[in-house]
Amino acid sequence: MQDYVLNKVQFAYGSLEEAFPAIDPGVTPFGSRVLCQIRLAKQKTAGGIILTGDIKDTETWNTQVAKVVAVGDLAFKNRNTQQPWPEGSWCEAGDYVRVPKYGGDKWTVRIDDDQEVIFVIFNDLDLIGRVTGDPLAMKSYV
Repeated sequence: MQDYVLNKVQFAYGSLEEAFPAIDPGVTPFGSRVLCQIRLAKQKTAGGIILTGDIKDTETWNTQVAKVVAVGDLAFKNRNTQQPWPEGSWCEAGDYVRVPKYGGDKWTVRIDDDQEVIFVIFNDLDLIGRVTGDPLAMKSYV
């Protein structure tokens, strides 16, 4: 079981599927855009304490770890020639990336009465970096 800390509160995810549930975002990115799913906020601590709305909101809106869901046809290509960048694609669907806290086109898709999954479309140049370690171990800070 993986865990991370937010303001010294211990959270735990059972799996990547729990943190990034498979759900249809209802959108396919155009052009040079990348569709990402933000890591889902936990509902309780590793010790079983149910989190309040304020704590869940803080964790949700400070999370900068996302799963790449889809990549537009022109992403990671020269805008004039449509040729791939010399260094290749920075990421592909299924990769985990760091994304900016602000920006992008955000919307939510409800998965049950208490939880919504956040999706964001970014321009390919806005992605910060690929997560090479455990995406569940990345910490969120206020």
